[in-house]
Amino acid sequence: MSIIYVLIPIAMLFVLIAVAIFFWAVKSEQFDDLDRQSVSILFDDEAKKPQQNDNIANKTEK
Repeated sequence: MSIIYVLIPIAMLFVLIAVAIFFWAVKSEQFDDLDRQSVSILFDDEAKKPQQNDNIANKTEK
C-alpha cells in the first residue's frame, strides 16, 4: 500500500511533463501545417531546374 504514495506523485509528474511538452509544441507552432509534409513527397524538387536552364538559354541567345 505504501508504494501508491510513491507511484501517484511520479505519475502526476509524468503527466505534468507531458502536458508542458504538448503546450510547448503548440506554442512553437509544431502543429500549424500538418498537410505540407504529407503531400511534399508527391512533388519533385527537380521540376524547378528546367526553368532555370531556360532563363540561362534565353540570356545567352541575346
